[in-house]
Amino acid sequence: MRGSVAAAAAAGLVLRALCAGRLPPPRRAALRRLRDPAGGLLDHALVLWLPGPGSYTGEDSGELHLHGGRAVIEAVAAALVAAGARPAAPGEFTRRAFLNGRMDLVEAEAVADLVAAETEAQRRQALRQLEGALGDLYRGWSERLLRLMAQEEALIDFPDEDLPVEVAAAAAAETVALRAEIAAHLADNRRGERLREGLVFAVTGAPNVGKSSLVNALAERDVAIVSPTPGTTRDALETRVVLGGVPVTLVDTAGLREAADPIEAEGVRRALARAVEADLVIEVAEAGAPAVGRAEAVRVANKIDLGGVVPAGVLGVSAATGVGLAELRDRLAAEAVRLTDASGPPPLTRARHRAALIAAGEALERALAAPLAELRAEDLRRALRALGRITGEVGVEDVLDRIFSQFCIGK
Repeated sequence: MRGSVAAAAAAGLVLRALCAGRLPPPRRAALRRLRDPAGGLLDHALVLWLPGPGSYTGEDSGELHLHGGRAVIEAVAAALVAAGARPAAPGEFTRRAFLNGRMDLVEAEAVADLVAAETEAQRRQALRQLEGALGDLYRGWSERLLRLMAQEEALIDFPDEDLPVEVAAAAAAETVALRAEIAAHLADNRRGERLREGLVFAVTGAPNVGKSSLVNALAERDVAIVSPTPGTTRDALETRVVLGGVPVTLVDTAGLREAADPIEAEGVRRALARAVEADLVIEVAEAGAPAVGRAEAVRVANKIDLGGVVPAGVLGVSAATGVGLAELRDRLAAEAVRLTDASGPPPLTRARHRAALIAAGEALERALAAPLAELRAEDLRRALRALGRITGEVGVEDVLDRIFSQFCIGK
């Protein structure tokens, strides 16, 4: 078991108290007998002493590698508190690392994403962000904005100087280029956010075409009640699966038909709403009577074991026998990978980033239309502040609590 002593100036005193005054050499694991304030033996543990600034938080800290029994952990925790330590708040270590300049806010968010990663694709995206790819992109844009601001300030401070015409033209061209790059970054079909949050695939179709059986087969467990009675599924049922390394929520919806029963009618309304909101729609029909719907949907003809023609472009499956399910899984996995494609520039991963980038793009748009250098400089400052809110370089006090409250205790 790995635990961390509170990273503060007194961390060395607390750790020394537990080790009976025998701190190990810096950054070298050593076996120590841990004792409580009365001298009672708590555990034989590996101890690491990590003096700042070369630690995760940049402050003095220590690690205790204990035997994992509950009694041991509780006894050591009590001894730590008695020695002056306290339990860490959610995200406190990463927050301290950010405040001490060990990482920017984008990297701190990546730590939370890495801890919460359910799939391999999510893990890779979080690590890419943690390594600084996204922060480097935003900082590069900020550096370019600073150069543009310097040029505008020169026009303000020296209005009577005959500055070359090329200076203003180059600044305008750079502003246009920067605005275009931010717009292209925003036009990513939310692939990074989709991967981080997971996709939603809605399974739709008429009653009794086997939607619930298909969802159960894809989930490899009984999620939905299967019955020959039409209208059994009244509400949207959700189950989480992994397709192509991407977390996907399959939504089993009510059968689409004209319903006289008000409860079933509400289920149909909700089914249509989920289909509109979903990242992908899986349209299911019986073999011989395929669904006719949106071109971008994955069309499936179920119950091929009972006969019936499967048209071109439609996947034939049997949820009852398993025929065709492997091909359907492969197709859905390919769609999940397509929707969250991680190739190319690092993707946006949070709505907070998107909102700040939209604000930056709007400020650049205003700067291009501004007739005076003073107005252009102010809009460039607004764009720079918007980018700074993403990395945490300016104006972050109002978002820190919200971000770090999402962390697990301590980390």
